[in-house]
Amino acid sequence: MILVTGGTGFLGSELIKQLTDKGLSVRALRREQSKIPALIENNNLINWFEADINDPSTLEDAFDGITKVYHCAAFVSLNSKHKKQLFHVNINGTSNLVNLCLENNCRLLHVSSVAALGLAKVGNKITEKNFWEYDSKAHAYGLSKYEGEMEVWRGITEGMDAVIVNPSVIIGKNAGFEGSGAIFKLIKDGFPFYTDGASGFVDVEDVAKAMTLLMDAEVSGERYIISSDDYHYKDLFSEIANGFQVKAPTKEAKPWMLGIAWRALKFASLLTGNQPSITKDTAKSSVTLSFYDNSKVISATGIKFKPVAKSIEEITQHLK
Repeated sequence: MILVTGGTGFLGSELIKQLTDKGLSVRALRREQSKIPALIENNNLINWFEADINDPSTLEDAFDGITKVYHCAAFVSLNSKHKKQLFHVNINGTSNLVNLCLENNCRLLHVSSVAALGLAKVGNKITEKNFWEYDSKAHAYGLSKYEGEMEVWRGITEGMDAVIVNPSVIIGKNAGFEGSGAIFKLIKDGFPFYTDGASGFVDVEDVAKAMTLLMDAEVSGERYIISSDDYHYKDLFSEIANGFQVKAPTKEAKPWMLGIAWRALKFASLLTGNQPSITKDTAKSSVTLSFYDNSKVISATGIKFKPVAKSIEEITQHLK
């Protein structure tokens, strides 16, 4: 039987939909307060199991009869204030999953992130061979995903059958205006600025599809970048604006401007208690040029990625 962690999340719910669409039964983990997404609500092929990946005592029972595990659960934040929670969930929680997979002889597919990859040399794309040079001052989310991935590599050296995926920025209509969907809300509301940065983007449907293909492939001890297209933020914002039929951002936010912004918002958050919309880490990532090589996963699975332009068209139509 298949176990999915983070079953109520954006990626986890899409993965469960694709698995159950094939007639497969799934045991999905959820926390007591988690709401089941409409995408997979009232699905008779799902056995919901209340457990916390940071509580091994509740987690052990979830592994009864399990042979395959998709580990989608994670805490995502680029606010350094959440460092303790990021480490608790993304490192300690993953360690618990790895230990139980070893004990129960389960095959694991672990969802890491491109944030756990190293930087490419100028003019080259980032590949799976890029390993992050450890930096304790790096943003907490990237550090937590790197350390979480190290737990999986530890399990692999101890004999665990596992593969790792490193998705770029995951987008999709079911995110709404949350997570990566916040970008769409920003542009829809008339945000006038863009930054001179770039990153990879991929549709959530393709991430889930690649995961199922890799789980069934005869590969182990490998990791795969899951990314469709690289986009400069200016071009991305323009296409989103066109989808919403609003004015595209025309003003470049310079690094020094972002520096003033995140400091001012951090100070304001101390007074109001509200989370700052721009942090030091988001400001830094917004001006970083990151390009990704997806040839390894294409070679391994034959997947044909949906163009990001098509995803943007679908998302903006849905969110209108």
